[in-house]
Amino acid sequence: MGKLQTLTKGIIKENPSFVLLLGMCPMLGTTSSAINGLSMGIATLFVLTLSNIAISLIKDFIPAKVRIPSFIVVIASFVTVVQLCMEAFVPELYATLGVFIPLIVVNCIILGRAEAFASKNNVVDSALDGIGMGLGFTMALVLLGTVREALGAGSFFGYKFIEGDGILLFVLAPGAFIALGYLLVIFNKLTAKFK
Repeated sequence: MGKLQTLTKGIIKENPSFVLLLGMCPMLGTTSSAINGLSMGIATLFVLTLSNIAISLIKDFIPAKVRIPSFIVVIASFVTVVQLCMEAFVPELYATLGVFIPLIVVNCIILGRAEAFASKNNVVDSALDGIGMGLGFTMALVLLGTVREALGAGSFFGYKFIEGDGILLFVLAPGAFIALGYLLVIFNKLTAKFK
């Protein structure tokens, strides 16, 4: 597999959210606005890329019996870095995302990529895989957050473009499911030719 293909497969062909349907908890829980989706996506991208690199570097030293727990410790270390940085530098955003930041540790996208890719490939390919999958996940979060914020609040990244309130349903949890359902259909229709 070429380097460019490794990088781009997570964006369209194997998008973690729209194709593989992984990471639905943060996808639905944090996307009430585009900025929340972008923030969660960047945090996940950081953890995914660095944990892929670290796991690729240490894969030959990890005994098979403790492979998964070792991966979780590596991932948890990077999540702790993200959590502490967010709490120190962007406390309002950290308060908004709340419990979803520590839950990155058990995000099936990150653990799945560690097991399926980083533990079997070199550092460069693992980094590219992490970046590609992270970008695909971030794109999905921002897209869902944008749709929900636009319909639910009449704004885009906090900037109002419609006077008054939007459709409250889209800011609430049921709106996340409705918007995600429509986005899944649209994404899969548009990308069918790439598969």
